[in-house]
Amino acid sequence: MYSHGSESLINQAREIQEPELQRFHSRLVKLLQGKELGHEAVDSLQRLHIILSATKYTRTLPPELQGSLQSLLASPAEQFQVLSSAVLRETLPLSGQEGNYTQENFIQLNNHAAALVLSQAGSRADLSSLCAQLLRSLESRQSDGPAASLTHTLPILNTVLTHSPDCLTEDHVTLMSKKLVDWLRYASITQGGGAPSGGFFTGTRSRQPVPIAELDGTVSGDFFTVLCVGQSFTEDQWMNVYSFSMLRHWLITYRSVSNGNTTADTANRLQLSLSLSLSHSFSNEAHKKTDTDLQKACLVEAVCILDSVCGEDAALVFRAFPCIKALFGRLSSDLSFARVLLPIAQFYLNHGEMAAVDCESVWNLVFGRFPAELFDHQFLAHEFLRFIRLNLESLQLRVPQYSRSFPNLLKFLAWNSPAVVDDFVDLLPSLVTAGTAVELLHTLLDLPCLSATLVLQVRSTCLPISEPGGRGLLSLDAFRSQSFRGLFLFLLRGEAGSGDTIDRLSTLHEMLTETADWPRVVQCAQTVPVLLHIFFNTVIAIADQKLLAHLVQVMLERSSLLLNIPKYNKEIHRVFSRHLLLLCKLHPSLVVDQSHELLEFAGATANVYSKEEIYTHVVWVLGEYLSGSCDSRCSVMLITSCFETLEAVLFEITSSAPPPGADCPVPRVVTSLMSALAKLASRSHDLIPRVSLFLSKLRTVTRGGPVAWCSDEEDLVAIVTRGEELWSLLKAPGVAQSVLTPPQPVTTPQWHGDTNVAMPLQLRALTNLTHSQ
Repeated sequence: MYSHGSESLINQAREIQEPELQRFHSRLVKLLQGKELGHEAVDSLQRLHIILSATKYTRTLPPELQGSLQSLLASPAEQFQVLSSAVLRETLPLSGQEGNYTQENFIQLNNHAAALVLSQAGSRADLSSLCAQLLRSLESRQSDGPAASLTHTLPILNTVLTHSPDCLTEDHVTLMSKKLVDWLRYASITQGGGAPSGGFFTGTRSRQPVPIAELDGTVSGDFFTVLCVGQSFTEDQWMNVYSFSMLRHWLITYRSVSNGNTTADTANRLQLSLSLSLSHSFSNEAHKKTDTDLQKACLVEAVCILDSVCGEDAALVFRAFPCIKALFGRLSSDLSFARVLLPIAQFYLNHGEMAAVDCESVWNLVFGRFPAELFDHQFLAHEFLRFIRLNLESLQLRVPQYSRSFPNLLKFLAWNSPAVVDDFVDLLPSLVTAGTAVELLHTLLDLPCLSATLVLQVRSTCLPISEPGGRGLLSLDAFRSQSFRGLFLFLLRGEAGSGDTIDRLSTLHEMLTETADWPRVVQCAQTVPVLLHIFFNTVIAIADQKLLAHLVQVMLERSSLLLNIPKYNKEIHRVFSRHLLLLCKLHPSLVVDQSHELLEFAGATANVYSKEEIYTHVVWVLGEYLSGSCDSRCSVMLITSCFETLEAVLFEITSSAPPPGADCPVPRVVTSLMSALAKLASRSHDLIPRVSLFLSKLRTVTRGGPVAWCSDEEDLVAIVTRGEELWSLLKAPGVAQSVLTPPQPVTTPQWHGDTNVAMPLQLRALTNLTHSQ
């Protein structure tokens, strides 16, 4: 939305009449023809730009004004270059000047003039003509024209190639490749200006050439590189810098255009110059931080260029690897060069197998120290996770440390969840293996604890041990205590394999209670349900029956061992419930395999009030799949044991008020228990009298008015109605078994639950017929 003042200016610009606009053009032409341009010229150019950009129609300026604006592109003041370029981009070129790219167009080419030239190239043919003219200008000698023309040629050419790489012919590509090599190798090693030789009479002819220096101040050797410094650069030195900057883009774009001989020759010369550059300039340590940052950026670019060159010609791998290996040896102990070490790791991944080199130290550094010590570096986290995503298949095949490194990798997520959650949505399936699934599940559930621990780790290094006159953090004291050090060290472990989880999780959660409302911890907790869905969807495809049974056991155990964060426990229970159903539906025998654990969970009355979501689904799978038709191992004794367990819970919750501080059990829990008892009784007819007696008592009790275990009248009516339906079914055991435990052809689809068929109507009719009036 525009401010009121801005809207007023835009409206004025749109409503200006043609006569007034022509008078304004005339005044502006006279103003621009003056010797000095001041604030009035700036204001007028800004007003003209608003007038032109405020309408949807493109205007044509008078030829005289158009010429003045084009001349202004060469102004020594960049402000006028910007304004004139912006104005001209909003206009149509004069008739006959479209795509007219001559040597005069490039005499004073600069960034802003280049932007104008690009904006006026209306077709691919125009871009091809522009590229051809740019390349012709590159072939001219310094004496053929002003030197300033070349310094902006490569940037504009690079911009054109980004949007339309097919504008160059094969001959142009070959020519450009050779020019890039020449600029990289043969730049002069003296500064652009010179130092006066001394004396009273000093002038330009008496100045002596000054050698180029390195970042540490020492005199440069035989090569000029992008890291050389001086008071001023010569044109060929600038072209060296520009060539280095666009070289990787050039190699990626045109790696297959040139013929084999030309490509190989170019690659060889590039590799030689870059190898010498690495050993010559990059070995010096810079004195200033800005120079250090420049050095790191250039190192990244140089290694990436060598990687591209070796990808073009595999024979160069053996010549380039000693240089890369030496660079890794110098930088691996200094994590401030982490951004440089990532491209080195990329080089090892791409070419290490061909060169038969040992890459273990590289991967131990990348997947070990990087996440452990640099988890709070946001930009590195982005670069690191991007590196993994781009090389995921290769990492899974060639780097055994990758799949074991998830405790370390998840530190990026635990520290800055919103920024990297999309990366982990893509990466998590690759971390799920049969050997790591159980530990990974525990680790995902403990992510909020890891987030809190990382915060405590950072705080412990910057906060005093004791704060005089203030109340310290109990969690921070626990983190520093040797008694609990093992708990936190397990969360901070670097790789999998030291154990699935820890015994004293409840102790850990108690110590971290005060961290439950920390923003970083809350944000981390919000990502866990999403990742758990991905985990279970992945593990179902790779796990065997034994592993799935173990995961069911973990879900039941961990449902009560979670950090107490608002809404977090309920969300995790909801995820567990959904995937418990899916697992048991795909593998019904899991219910028999884990019958002891499931019954132990279902027999705990406290779970009815604290874990109603997952409790309801555990009861449902027991009633649905504890059947001889699902697993031949399901005996009458097991069915009876399950029946008695659920019967005891149902009797307890419907015969007394809920515990102090707890709400009444939700109706779904009660109806699920009743349905499960009815299903089990339909498979063992000796149990039918027991469940029928309970259901008849339930009907009698509720006739007496409100009950302590259900505070809502509508809920009570729904429970009683469900009980009457089940009671009516059980009066005809054969019908009950066919409805509550139908054979497989009937359960898919479930005809008895489909409201579009007659079965529900028949059930209601049967209820009315068997119901005693």
